[in-house]
Order: sequence, then C-alpha cells, then structure tokens
Amino acid sequence: MVARRDFEPKIIGFLCNWCCYAGADLAGVSRYQYPPNIRVIRVPCSGRVDPAFILRSFSNGVDGVFMGGCHLGDCHYITQGNYYALSVMHLTKKLLEQVGVNPKRLRLEWVSASEGNRFAQVMIDLTGQIKELGPLGVGEGIDANRLKLKLEAVTRLVPYIKILERKRLRVRFETTEEYDRYFAGDEFKKLFRDLIADKLRTEEIMLLLREKPMSVEEVSEALAISPSEASSYLNHSARQGIVRFDEAQKRFVLADVKEQVLS
Repeated sequence: MVARRDFEPKIIGFLCNWCCYAGADLAGVSRYQYPPNIRVIRVPCSGRVDPAFILRSFSNGVDGVFMGGCHLGDCHYITQGNYYALSVMHLTKKLLEQVGVNPKRLRLEWVSASEGNRFAQVMIDLTGQIKELGPLGVGEGIDANRLKLKLEAVTRLVPYIKILERKRLRVRFETTEEYDRYFAGDEFKKLFRDLIADKLRTEEIMLLLREKPMSVEEVSEALAISPSEASSYLNHSARQGIVRFDEAQKRFVLADVKEQVLS
C-alpha cells in the first residue's frame, strides 16, 4: 500500500507519567523534530490504559493509538503495571483484528525519561506506518456504518472481557518475547474463540436488531457473513432468549421488544 500524501493521521497517545511522558517532554525541550499528529493523554502508569480507552478512541475516529510506558523492570509501582499493559495491548490487538481493524494501528513502546530522541524516532516511525495503512476503515475496506457497529459492539463487551481476563487470560512473563509467543499460541486462540468471538458476534446482532427487525439475509449482509452463519447465531440467540422470530414480520427482533397495541 502506498502512503497517501494528503492524509495526516490522527493519533492518540497514552503516556505513563514517569517515563514516556517525561521522554516526550525531553524531546520537546531538546527540540527533536517529529510529526505533530499525536495528541497526548498522560496516565499514571501504562497499566492504567483500559481496552475501552483504546476502542473508544477508534470509535471517535482516530487512525492510530500509541501506548508508552517504562521499560520492563523499571515501573515506578510495586504492581509493575507495564507487564499488564503488554497483556492489554495483545488482547486489544486481537479484538481489533476480530472486528476488521488492522491491529498495527495499535502500538506499545517503552521509552524512559532520558530517551527524548527515542520518543521522537518512535513518533516518526508510527506516523509513517499509520499513513501507509490509510484512514481508519478506508485502509481496511470497511463500510463506515459497519465499522461503527462493530466497534460499539466490542466496546460494550469490555466489562465482560475484563472479568474474563482476570479469571482466565491473565498471564505474567518476564520478557516481551514470552508474551508474543503466548498470545500467538494455540491456547490463547482457543480461549479467545470459545469465550469472546461468539459473544462479540451476538452483541453485533443485538445492536442490529435494536435498530429494526431483520431477516437472516439482512443480518448476513449487514455483518458480511454467510447466511448459514447468520442463521446459526440467530437461532442460538433465540434459544438463549435474547432474540425471537416474529411471525407477523417474518423477521427476528430482540426478545424484550413488545408489540405495540393499537387502541
């Protein structure tokens, strides 16, 4: 993909107060040059960055999200929150991939307070990478309305995902390589597929039916999935009491939608 010369990406950066934010400050004081595309939000620790922060940023139209923290082992807190930030980054990348957003739009880097030049170089590289990807949605070839629905669905699922992460997905390793291997491995892929992917699809269907009753074919077209897959999810949701088939309309509706009585 060739970078669009007329495209200036919007990037949100969540920078830990003690290291990366101080590194960014040093870059400014030292007058290191880098693109002005990033808008910084200072957080106490990179481990404070919630998946919902990232997903809402994309929902609000940013083209890339940056997480910046202390180097592993250098966190200023006993809990060593930057290890948790690694898990958040990997899990959120998987969520983005699941809804059709290129996971390269999310990036995590370690920058110390003395690494102003490194911060500038990371910003140069990140901005160039996002330019190559193109505007959010356009670069992925996703219809804007479909992308909005998918991002809303996955954001609504974050409270469930956070509970699941604490109980089933939380891991602690010592190196980034170990995190990379785990989140790319079969064990995590199976857990994600069994515990998150299906619930996310159900959430998307509920959002569609919140707008209007829909047939299997209409759900299939709206979510860009096969009619058989749409039928399977709708029937499963009906067995769970989430949706029901309205005989009069020949469409599926949310189960709590009550028919209007004309007086």
